[in-house]
Amino acid sequence: MKKMIVAATLAAGVAVTPLMAMAQNGPQPGAGPRAEQAEKRGPRFSEADRAAFLDARIAGLKEGLKLTADQEKNWPALETALRDMAKARADAMRERRESRAEGKERTGAIERLEMRADFMEKRAAEMKKLAEAAKPLYESLDEAQKGRFDVLMRAGMRGDGHRMRHAAFHHRGAPPAPPAQQQ
Repeated sequence: MKKMIVAATLAAGVAVTPLMAMAQNGPQPGAGPRAEQAEKRGPRFSEADRAAFLDARIAGLKEGLKLTADQEKNWPALETALRDMAKARADAMRERRESRAEGKERTGAIERLEMRADFMEKRAAEMKKLAEAAKPLYESLDEAQKGRFDVLMRAGMRGDGHRMRHAAFHHRGAPPAPPAQQQ
């Protein structure tokens, strides 16, 4: 009986502590959902950081493919398409940041839907150009290189190594690892 009372008291204390802390601190100025999200993301990358990461991803893709001298001739078109796509995305992000910084009026639901549709249309055109540029190189690859291309491109398009591991599972036909269960 005594153990149950102690356990119940501890459980109540754990549940109430975050609420008490929030009540004591009160609302923080400027700490809305966007501020919390920005805090979780960490500092923004500079243009130089983005360029360095793009260079690294492209170099990693090329190195991972282990191109032959004959395949090398198809590489520049793919690299150019990757760089053009990255530039278009960086320009769009800069425009959105500048728009927010200027304090432009919030858009309504219909405007947001139209803006999203425009974004998707532009993104689709970029992807089409990328596919067209990659096709000659991809067709010249052997099966092992094609497998690496699939994994490396998927990871590069998403921009993180975590997904690269999952892409490798999917490429090989193995089921993805189950998500870690939290308790």
